[in-house]
Amino acid sequence: MRTELFDYDLPEAAIAQRPSVERGGARMLEVGAALIDREARDFAELVPAEALLVLNDTRVRRARLLGERLPGRGKVEVFLLYPLDATRKRWSALGRANKPLRPGTQVSIGDARVVVRERASDGTLVVELDAAQTPQGVEDWLERQGHVPLPPYVRRADDAADRERYQTVFARQLGSVAAPTAGLHLSESALERLRARGVDVRTLTLHVGIGTFRPVATEDLDEHPMHSEYVEVGESLCERVNAARAAGRPVIAVGTTVVRALESAAAKGEMQPFRGETRLLIQPGYRFRAVDGLLTNFHLPRSTLLALVSALVGRDKLLESYRVALERGYRFLSYGDAMWIPRRLI
Repeated sequence: MRTELFDYDLPEAAIAQRPSVERGGARMLEVGAALIDREARDFAELVPAEALLVLNDTRVRRARLLGERLPGRGKVEVFLLYPLDATRKRWSALGRANKPLRPGTQVSIGDARVVVRERASDGTLVVELDAAQTPQGVEDWLERQGHVPLPPYVRRADDAADRERYQTVFARQLGSVAAPTAGLHLSESALERLRARGVDVRTLTLHVGIGTFRPVATEDLDEHPMHSEYVEVGESLCERVNAARAAGRPVIAVGTTVVRALESAAAKGEMQPFRGETRLLIQPGYRFRAVDGLLTNFHLPRSTLLALVSALVGRDKLLESYRVALERGYRFLSYGDAMWIPRRLI
């Protein structure tokens, strides 16, 4: 499909720069035959009691490092993407500085150093970090020294509040460079209410990569080099999804990452355990094999995430929903308001 079909005008003022005052306090637009204004805290009462609700338990790494080029020649930002070995000492990274970061460049960050070892043709770096002697020691150092990797459209420095609010309450598996933002709306209280009503709440893991922010630059979505993300879907969850589908019980995804993970595991029809990278691109015309409903945020224009949601509700309905949401003052993107799609509309 043509990428321009997923374009819309997003005013800068509509992009949320901070989360709602409390978790669950955001607004939520329910998308069905009508467009209904709700609050995200209502979600726990709106999910059908017989539903299987699936969360992404990935945890955001404090991957943004701020330091100085040695010896004292300007500020440098190093953004760690993913470790290249089990020691956590070598990483794929992005770098930003007033001069190119060439192999051999050293950067002082707190009590550690980062050394640039390689520079790839795509602009990414291979860096070596001497922060600690063990993998866990490196992760502990990042927790102390690293900054919350807020999205580029959040135009402010991170602060102490982001350490809590840019992480879901069910985050367990460390590995993402961005939060699965639909899950940010769910509080511990909401999860307790869901379980008390009989909703079967389960988890999978998809580590969100930097590619989630990459705009679609091609004229056709099919020509877009879809980014890869690491997924783990276990056998127990597969059995529960298959059983729910067989019994006609809805499978609800909290976030587009969960949709991508579940549909990757269901590529052959029934759900099968999946562990590895996925490059699945979902757009209108896709036949869903696992997911019936979705809680999500409002996404960027011309993005693969917008195409994914369009596949659930139809492009015209989605763009109408976005137009109405903007007219009603909804806040967009990662720290913004939510959209609740109880069931597929196409």
